[in-house]
Amino acid sequence: MATTDKQNALEYINQMFPTEASLSGVEPLMQKIHGDIRRVDTEILAAVRQQSNSGSKAREDLAAATHAVQELIYKIREIKTKAEQSETMVQEICRDIKKLDFAKKHITTTITALHRLTMLVLGKIPLIFLLFGLLKPVVKSFDKKGVGLIASFLFPFTLNPLFCMTVSAVEQLQVMASKRQYKEAAAQLEAVNQLCSHFEAYRDIPRITELREKFKSIKQILKSHVFSDFSSLGTGKEAEETNLLQQLSDACLVVDALEPSVREELVKNFCSRELTSYQQIFEGSELAKLDKTERRYAWIKRRLRTNEEIWKIFPSSWHVPYLLCIQFCKLTRTQLVEILSNLKEKPDVGTLLLALQRTLEFEEELAEKFGGGSRSREPRSDNGEDMMEFNNQTVSDIHGHADLSVPSAGFNFRGIVSSCFEPYLSVYVELEEKTLMEHLEKLVQEETWDIEEGSQTNILSSSMQVFLIIRRTLKRCSALTKSQTLFDMFKVFQKILKAYATKLFARLPKGGTGIVAAATGMDGQIKTSDRDERIICYIVNTAEYCQKTSDELAENVSKIVEPQFADKIDMSEVQDEFSAVITKALVTLVQGIETKFDAEMAAMTRVPWGTLESVGDQSEYVNVINTILNASIPVLGRLLTPLYFQFFLDKLASSLGPRFYLNIFKCKLISETGAQQMLLDTQAVKTILLDIPSLGKQTSTASGYSKFVSREMSKAEALLKVILSPLDSVADTYCALLPEGNPTEFQRILDLKGLKRADQQSILDDYNKRGSGTYSTNAAVPATPSASIAAPVTAANPSTTPGIIPLKEELVARAAALGRGAASTGIRRILALTESTNKDPGAFRKLFTG
Repeated sequence: MATTDKQNALEYINQMFPTEASLSGVEPLMQKIHGDIRRVDTEILAAVRQQSNSGSKAREDLAAATHAVQELIYKIREIKTKAEQSETMVQEICRDIKKLDFAKKHITTTITALHRLTMLVLGKIPLIFLLFGLLKPVVKSFDKKGVGLIASFLFPFTLNPLFCMTVSAVEQLQVMASKRQYKEAAAQLEAVNQLCSHFEAYRDIPRITELREKFKSIKQILKSHVFSDFSSLGTGKEAEETNLLQQLSDACLVVDALEPSVREELVKNFCSRELTSYQQIFEGSELAKLDKTERRYAWIKRRLRTNEEIWKIFPSSWHVPYLLCIQFCKLTRTQLVEILSNLKEKPDVGTLLLALQRTLEFEEELAEKFGGGSRSREPRSDNGEDMMEFNNQTVSDIHGHADLSVPSAGFNFRGIVSSCFEPYLSVYVELEEKTLMEHLEKLVQEETWDIEEGSQTNILSSSMQVFLIIRRTLKRCSALTKSQTLFDMFKVFQKILKAYATKLFARLPKGGTGIVAAATGMDGQIKTSDRDERIICYIVNTAEYCQKTSDELAENVSKIVEPQFADKIDMSEVQDEFSAVITKALVTLVQGIETKFDAEMAAMTRVPWGTLESVGDQSEYVNVINTILNASIPVLGRLLTPLYFQFFLDKLASSLGPRFYLNIFKCKLISETGAQQMLLDTQAVKTILLDIPSLGKQTSTASGYSKFVSREMSKAEALLKVILSPLDSVADTYCALLPEGNPTEFQRILDLKGLKRADQQSILDDYNKRGSGTYSTNAAVPATPSASIAAPVTAANPSTTPGIIPLKEELVARAAALGRGAASTGIRRILALTESTNKDPGAFRKLFTG
């Protein structure tokens, strides 16, 4: 650090005096520096002195501040003491004033009560005693001088003749009640009610209690008079006494001034009296029958129409016609329930539905009349009839959906009567089920199982007709009820659709059965014509349409039915039925194509592969296979959707590949030339299979299908390459190309090469040393000549042969085929395919083979 300072000093000196000539300025510079030093010393000394003086002053200021704070605390304490003394003084000053203030308040309240009491009390009453009774709590707090002052204040009022002799409102009300002056009495009653409410706190005063009892008695008299006068209403007296209706109208004012229970009782009695004749007419007589239900509603509508003048006497806020209709509906419901429960036999469907429809119409009219809103209605038919046909019977057809808005008066008429029919509508459901089944049978019988040329849907017309009649039935049923009956009708729809699925299933071609089929080797095999293949495609498309439409039907029903049933609306079982139809139809289609290949597979085994002299073009059986596919595939590609066409292709490839492989073992002897020719044929068959998507004009999923075909056909190619290999390397070639092989199959390959059993042992020993593969022994071909022919014959249909494709792989392959392009129903289809497998491990192949 010191070195750095020296360097800086030298640099500064050299900078100030760079030459010898500049040294002449050293003396002035030194003088200037000394002057600056003296000036700085002076400033330092002044600052030290100032700081010393500031410290003394700060100590003085701190002492002064401390003294000031102590003085402030003393003054605050002094002020607080004086405030407490002032508060005590004010309380002593105001003590008597507070008593007088309470006295004034209670005296004012008492005077007000007395003024109101004079309106109720008649005659000279010793009010001074009553006053002191009311003021007793106040007087207790006064001395004798205070009591005297109060007495002198109230005495003029108690001796005032006008005050004591005021005519009582209660007495006036009593006179009006005796003269039936209802209009005036109603106004007076309101006033007295208000006056009496003021004396609720003075119930324990005898005079007040007496007045209240008297007022209660007068109200009872008024109620008795009003009820007596209303008892003559509807008896014809209103026509004889012209002022009776006006008098009853005024009486309604009195009823409004009385307790609400009086009005309720009056209206209830009136409605009950109005419905007495109705009860007599429609109970226990000829009219007490289900087919006379419409006349019940005509009676009440006529009653409401003819008594319009009577309804006018009631205030609109009473809702008398409305309450009358409620009682009418409840009484009607009770009588209808009794009629229905007493029926010895099931009710006639036409009569039952007609009564229900008329009831629904009546409920709708009441809902519209009393503010319950209106259901949206569809236009009626042109002929004006609102009936629907049921086996030459007609019942009402109402269209609409439930509107549960509550009327302004607080009641919903919809369902008040009609709901009593619900437990008895099972006959209607049974009739609808019978009708639907008859329609279904007729539609299936009339089905042509053909589609017009150029159709875009390729769906059987019977399926659309089935859903059409179901929708019509749903429309009829939902117009009648949206409760249990509609849910039961939905179950009927499920039965109908399952029955239709069964009809479609039954129309699929069946395999051969019986002695003849067994003798000819056609047992279980399905023979299909070109028309059969088209029908199968139509059935697949129809089942898919039914599957989708049934789900839409369930959604529509769940929106209409009452909420407690909505969660139970499910079409999954029906959809599974149609999924099973689709699966069976596609498998049948594959089996039909396979059966067409039977002759060509047999022709392949009859070719003298052991004596062929040269390799030529592809064999004739390959050409016929190509012809078969060229005839069927374009039609199938046009009629099937990409999803199901892909399933068909995957299943065909998984069947034909292993079948071709096993068919090679049916040949007795294969020479090298024969193996070369057969390899050429195998490649030709592979090419034909790979061209199928293009042939069907559906190439969207060709890449996955091509891999599938190549994998299946590569086994046959590998087998032929093993046969072509020299004897000294045949074991190595077999292990390399067919690692899943086994000794039995390897021995059969040696037989095909024409090697005698005595010469095979050394080769077999060499192969056994390498270790056999893990390929399933179920697929092995027996070594004996007889077995070598019988085993492949049983494998003519590879889908029925255990071990060709393990069950798990087959399930995955089918699930993948179904999953391509599948939407929400893909999982259901897969579940439908595997459902039977869960119950029976062997059922999966039965699903494919029928």
